[in-house]
Amino acid sequence: MSSKNARADSLSLLLFTLRSGKLMAINLLKVSEIIPMPSLTRLPESHPHVKGVATLRGNSLSVIDLSRAIGEQPLLDPNGGCLIVTDISRSKQGLHVQAVSKIVHCLTTDIRPPPYGAGLKSFITGVTRVDDKLVQVLDIEKVIHGITPAPIVAVPEQLDENDAQLLATAKILVVDDSQVALQQSVLTLRNLGLHCHTARSAREAIDLLLELQGTPEQINVLVSDIEMSEMDGYALTRTLRETPDYHDLYVLLHTSLDSKMNSEKARAAGANAVLTKFSSPELTQCLIRAARVVNGLDD
Repeated sequence: MSSKNARADSLSLLLFTLRSGKLMAINLLKVSEIIPMPSLTRLPESHPHVKGVATLRGNSLSVIDLSRAIGEQPLLDPNGGCLIVTDISRSKQGLHVQAVSKIVHCLTTDIRPPPYGAGLKSFITGVTRVDDKLVQVLDIEKVIHGITPAPIVAVPEQLDENDAQLLATAKILVVDDSQVALQQSVLTLRNLGLHCHTARSAREAIDLLLELQGTPEQINVLVSDIEMSEMDGYALTRTLRETPDYHDLYVLLHTSLDSKMNSEKARAAGANAVLTKFSSPELTQCLIRAARVVNGLDD
């Protein structure tokens, strides 16, 4: 197995702009709809990056001032532009943007990691080119986390002794190109008293798997994001399943998208399970299940 042999999957990106006119993108699967800028109810105690709350078909929707959240200049018309309504990590929110450009289709191998020192680096997970123009892929998880961090529930002390012993046998590698999402998973593992290895890309994960193969730290549980640049979680899983040494490695795909929508594709790729971010208790239960499989207690 080589980290250079990436298996490509198709990806649809929604392109949009803020005041600067630079092209940015978000995975189309994370977009629920696009609507004109609605009237907002201002909440005096809300986060400064939240413009207000809109009512969408009877439901409240928090509207994020994306320009302000990522350190860009505010839009010239604070009431103009449109909203990209996203549905990720078990919640909906509206992103206020200048304009939506178009939808483009590409391969995951077309998305490259952000170059060192790139503008908005802390809020992008990758870059690509469309019509010879640079496009920055937004790290929407980091934007949302900066406003409403996902709660990390401390593991209760009365964790079943058998489960605790099982978890201790898990040698875990967590793979995620979003630093915020990676930290959330690592913190959950620390609350469980577990050490884990981490990687920021599928290529880095493969290199680490090869490095640890045959050592006391050999990985037996992989927890991987799906939406990653260059090589996504599906491609990573297929590559591992085609390699004899990793054919039986337990793979949990951890995604900000709806896990129901991704479960069929995850199974087809060879993943053992798929989970929507971010629920610390549910991740804990998934890891206990993984440890049972690794120890031959479950199929």
